[in-house]
Amino acid sequence: MADSGDVSYPNTGSLRDVVTKGPVVDNLKAEMSKTSSEFRDLNNARVTPSTTTSTGQPLTHYHSLLYSLLSWEQPRATAVSYATVITFIFAARYLPLIRWAFKFLYMSLGLTAGVELAGQVILKQGIASSFRPRRYYTIPKETHEAILEDLSQLLDFFVIEFQRILFAENVVHTVGAFIAAFSGYWLVRFVPLWGLAVISVTVAYLGPLVYISNREIIDEQIANLQQIVSSQTNQLKDLAGERTSHATGVVKQYVDEYSHKAQEIIGRRSASPEMTKAPTPSKPQPAVEPAIKTEPAVEPMMKADPAAEPLIKTEPVPEPTFKTEDFPEAPKMAPIAQSIESDDAVSAATEREPLVAV
Repeated sequence: MADSGDVSYPNTGSLRDVVTKGPVVDNLKAEMSKTSSEFRDLNNARVTPSTTTSTGQPLTHYHSLLYSLLSWEQPRATAVSYATVITFIFAARYLPLIRWAFKFLYMSLGLTAGVELAGQVILKQGIASSFRPRRYYTIPKETHEAILEDLSQLLDFFVIEFQRILFAENVVHTVGAFIAAFSGYWLVRFVPLWGLAVISVTVAYLGPLVYISNREIIDEQIANLQQIVSSQTNQLKDLAGERTSHATGVVKQYVDEYSHKAQEIIGRRSASPEMTKAPTPSKPQPAVEPAIKTEPAVEPMMKADPAAEPLIKTEPVPEPTFKTEDFPEAPKMAPIAQSIESDDAVSAATEREPLVAV
């Protein structure tokens, strides 16, 4: 008979067994295995798609990768990538990552230099240099080419997608990009850049998930919207055609009316007697003789050149003739000197003479 004071406990095993075994640990291992499998599938999705652009250009393997990532085909891998991006944004905002990087750098370099100097002083042999590899690590040429190829594909992805959105290869994508750009224009005034980055990443990851979960309802609403837009477009097109035909008819009516009036005016002017009367030949009028007859012009002694003769002939002026009576007679006697008194008397007498002779 067992002692009533003894208490027995179940054998739970060691602490190592508790940590490494159990339903919770098994569940975590299963989830980790599924997640790693999805990441492998996501990496295998990096293939060039068979579809091309509207211009016939091939797409990049990043189109397939991002489509598989954002369409939640691998939900665990997509959720992990979304959480990683959001964590990095908040860490860059609230944690001094750059200072920590410089701190780690100077501490590791200082420790290495101290250990090396201490080894050379105490042991006469460097400690850090003893761990030096025989050959320094270099990046293989294949890795360089793979990195450059991935970078080129990534740049082509952004360039191609921007042009496809800009030139409206898919109107839905163009409208969505317009809404995103318009919202960012207004949000950037109030929201900081890190907050805008969080909103953009959240919309990029969760938007396709919402669409996939409610695809039937969203497709139905999109079809109704397209039908409404199409009907309104056809109505506007018919209205524009009707207005155009009406305006064309009015213009044609006015043109016909004015052309008819112009023809009537031209017909009236052509039927008037002034326009129909034939012009009568004018009779030649007899030459009128001048009332005063002029003597015929005397031809000069020397004929000038006929080409240099003026058009209007004038009578020649006869040369003046001079006679001896026209010149004064020269004095024959020499002048006699007179006194000053006689000159004064003569001048006084001349002053007293009247201006008009009697």
